[in-house]
Amino acid sequence: MQTLLAPATLEDFIRLLRAWRFWVLGALLGGLLGSVLYLINPPDYRARATVVVSFNMEKSWPNKPDNELFYYLERESRKLVEVAWSDTTLEKVSAQTNLTISTLRSSGMLELSQPKDGAWHFYASDPSDKTAAKIAAAWAEAFTNQVHDAIQSSISLDAAHKALEKNPTDTSLQAMIKNLEGKSLAITPELQISYSQGTELPAERKTSLGIQALAGAVSLLTLAGLAILFLPAAQLARPGGKKQK
Repeated sequence: MQTLLAPATLEDFIRLLRAWRFWVLGALLGGLLGSVLYLINPPDYRARATVVVSFNMEKSWPNKPDNELFYYLERESRKLVEVAWSDTTLEKVSAQTNLTISTLRSSGMLELSQPKDGAWHFYASDPSDKTAAKIAAAWAEAFTNQVHDAIQSSISLDAAHKALEKNPTDTSLQAMIKNLEGKSLAITPELQISYSQGTELPAERKTSLGIQALAGAVSLLTLAGLAILFLPAAQLARPGGKKQK
């Protein structure tokens, strides 16, 4: 008797090909089951809002070699990612959607896709397409406003540092600088950001009917093929107990 880990033989493949009706039927049933499951329990809608980010590396990091520019881009991108998931940003989203910050963070409802310098996509998922669009728009808007405020604070911080150089003992300037350092979030003032898509956001199912039907068909097709390979050969005998030759 062959063991489970024994290598497949030519006879095994012949058995598989002879039973083609069985695994084709399995694929059809799998596609049908996947479609029925989709109709009974459809996947959530996912909406996307877009924010355009430009780091202006030529101005903020001039005359630097390419490897240092990539390092600068990576560092500044990580800062913005932290802003997107910060308490302050999600508090604004929570206020508009009546969802808790822990729900926004841990439920997989929010997804961020960003190509560093370019369009940042803010995704939100929900059983309702309108709710998904509302959450995505609120998240992108809160992020944009937060970064805008940080840029303005960075500009004011630079001006305060220049003023302090002329008046190094000015305590009011020192207090202002300390306050602005927290608000600037260490974001470069050369950064430019704009809220590109925030109204009438597209919302589609996270998985289409065709994809789910295909997944069901492939799953049962695989199971049917494995069942044929591991069934005892006697199960494929002709009526009367004689095996096929």
